[in-house]
Amino acid sequence: MTDKEETKTRKIRTEAEIRAERLAKTLRDNLQRRKQQARARRSGAADETTGLPAAKKDESDG
Repeated sequence: MTDKEETKTRKIRTEAEIRAERLAKTLRDNLQRRKQQARARRSGAADETTGLPAAKKDESDG
């Protein structure tokens, strides 16, 4: 294998590692958020999530 091919192979492997690390972090964050929601439900407190707001009532219903 030439140096150029080896560098290209290492770059691909590195991109795969970066993607795997990013996905692992996303999964950890999601798990922590879901655990927090479950704890809040058990204690009766409202969820303190960030993100999309609740859906609003459709104004065409009247």
